[in-house]
Amino acid sequence: MDTSTREDHWRRTKSLMIVTLTIWFIFSFVVHWFASSLNSVTFFGWPLGFYMAAQGSEIVFVITLFWFVKAQDKIDRDCGVAEED
Repeated sequence: MDTSTREDHWRRTKSLMIVTLTIWFIFSFVVHWFASSLNSVTFFGWPLGFYMAAQGSEIVFVITLFWFVKAQDKIDRDCGVAEED
């Protein structure tokens, strides 16, 4: 792999990591810091702050995990470093 491809791969991977960690931070900390404010809104009959603390954040984490794997695989394939099945 040449230097420009390696740099492009790392740039795209780093951007993906930053987006993923930002999503993780928001749903791990920010949502829970404002849980009492979110409780004024209901979601399926539950206060939103309680729902996000109990289940919502975990759902977002699982979705983010699958999205991350698919996006990283696309980056790897585009840059020619993908592992073959």
